[in-house]
Amino acid sequence: MIRARYTRYPLHFRQPAGTSRGVLHGKDCWFLILTDHDGYTGVGEVSYIPGLSVEDREHAGGTPGMKGPVRVERGLDQLCSDISGWERDPVQPLPELPGVQFALETAVKDLETGGSRVLFPSGFTAGRSGIPTNGLIWMGTRDFMAEQVRQKIASGFRVLKMKVGALDFREELDLLKWVRSEFFIADLEIRLDANGAWTPGEASEKMETLAGFGIHSIEQPIRAGQPEAMASLCRDAAIPVALDEELIGIHDPVARRQLLRLVNPSYVILKPGLLGGFTAAEDWVSAAGDTGTAWWVTSALESNIGLNAIAQWAWQQGVENPQGLGTGQLYGNNIVSPLRMEGDRLWYRDEAGWDLGVIGI
Repeated sequence: MIRARYTRYPLHFRQPAGTSRGVLHGKDCWFLILTDHDGYTGVGEVSYIPGLSVEDREHAGGTPGMKGPVRVERGLDQLCSDISGWERDPVQPLPELPGVQFALETAVKDLETGGSRVLFPSGFTAGRSGIPTNGLIWMGTRDFMAEQVRQKIASGFRVLKMKVGALDFREELDLLKWVRSEFFIADLEIRLDANGAWTPGEASEKMETLAGFGIHSIEQPIRAGQPEAMASLCRDAAIPVALDEELIGIHDPVARRQLLRLVNPSYVILKPGLLGGFTAAEDWVSAAGDTGTAWWVTSALESNIGLNAIAQWAWQQGVENPQGLGTGQLYGNNIVSPLRMEGDRLWYRDEAGWDLGVIGI
């Protein structure tokens, strides 16, 4: 028999994190905890971002106004009741609760491997290889962003992901001019992420201007839900386009392939925590292969519980290019884990161990 419970755990950013959707000071997460009759415990994390997660949308046919944390906890209440009462297959799909699905898949996999938090044993979990990552530059004043760039370069990063779309465009251009005056294209790859900040009309013109700085790619230049406009933008793009938010909430495998064929992006960004777990992410990998679309994996600002699961899964996919997995140092109260950033690579140092006392394990 499996007993299921969950606990809410608020994460606190070490410093405010700016995006075009606003400034983040903290992030709610929930840990799903499964315990079997031998006392082994599997843990999974609900990934939830206000305004982005499917759980933050009104559910068609659902209770009016029930969304966000309320919907997450209602879903977890029902899930835990069903699992503990043997009324639910632990791997049953939850398309309306993809964050909960991610937690469930992770917890089940953890339980299957003895509750060691080693879900996918590999050279990564053995500490023999690290995963290359990009350095994440948050929005802020020009001086603040420039200081982040200096720190990341000094730490050994050669790929930076910079948030754009919130500052005055001229300020963003000034920052890029400074970066390129210091670091040539051959020495530093720049990925941009607009988080859907621009209208279709202004995106093309801004991308033309940005292309002069040797930009690798730009994520979600316009908001999700405009596939025809995005397709037009990709056809004439001065910078290769990556889809991110556009993928969230698409659960049908046929619809996934239709989207990629229509839009024809250069890249897709896979966030298992927001897409519905590893089963969904693996189908997106398959869809990308079917359509000749490149991809990489990023976290959705999870704690080290979720980041650990995503990193281990990503390594299993044979990733070679830098991934978006360097987010473990964002929080002052993150779960103590073996994950370590060393230079521009994420490592699993098993000797460091886990400390799950703060969530009662």
